[in-house]
Amino acid sequence: MKQLIAGNWKMNGSLEFNQALLTALAQGLETAPRAEVALCIPAPYWAQFRVLCAQYPALKGVGLGAQDVSAHPGGGAYTGELAAAMLRDFDCRYAIVGHSERRQYHGETDDAVAQKARQALSCGVTPIVCVGETLADREDGRTFEVVKRQLAAVIHANGPCISEAVVAYEPVWAIGTGRTATAEQAQQVHAVLRAQLMAATARADRVRILYGGSMNAANAADLLAQPDVDGGLIGGASLKAADFLSIIGAARR
Repeated sequence: MKQLIAGNWKMNGSLEFNQALLTALAQGLETAPRAEVALCIPAPYWAQFRVLCAQYPALKGVGLGAQDVSAHPGGGAYTGELAAAMLRDFDCRYAIVGHSERRQYHGETDDAVAQKARQALSCGVTPIVCVGETLADREDGRTFEVVKRQLAAVIHANGPCISEAVVAYEPVWAIGTGRTATAEQAQQVHAVLRAQLMAATARADRVRILYGGSMNAANAADLLAQPDVDGGLIGGASLKAADFLSIIGAARR
């Protein structure tokens, strides 16, 4: 199974910026990468992404991803929400759910994240389920407890379908701070999550566990070399073509 390198643009981009970035990525991806590549971009730019994919053959293999999805099915009175069926209409392969910024700034609970994952799966969209501890949690020795609780909620709500999801470990203290978990720290948490998935489904080998927390061109190779790290969820570095391509190039499979 290929590693997955997924870029998360967050609330960044413009028509001009996107054109330049995606053109540069297309040029760098002319040689087929070993990893699977996805870009989770703001919804207003999905149409532009599809136009550029048609223009540049090298982008056709790049999966489109959303940065969030509603916990409610389509057709409801939920102003501002994006239903999973709408994502499917744009051929979104992925949807990030439970990112720490959503948990922190929008008060998303473990149950809400689990329901978002369920909606995505019901429409054939692969949720990238984010879990991770704060600095206080780590200093208190609660890292494993926190990430297992967060993942358990998604497993409970989705049962065997969890095998169709992607999990991303993102230590909150390392997101956008320039700090990152060491390769050994990342592997320890990924191994715990792997064991939890193996206890939940016989198809745990299908679940890729990504590392997301200031992965960059300098540290990607060490992180991606760990046995239970199946790729990366890349924030700031995904907005720089050279850095993002370097991370893709560091994938081991």
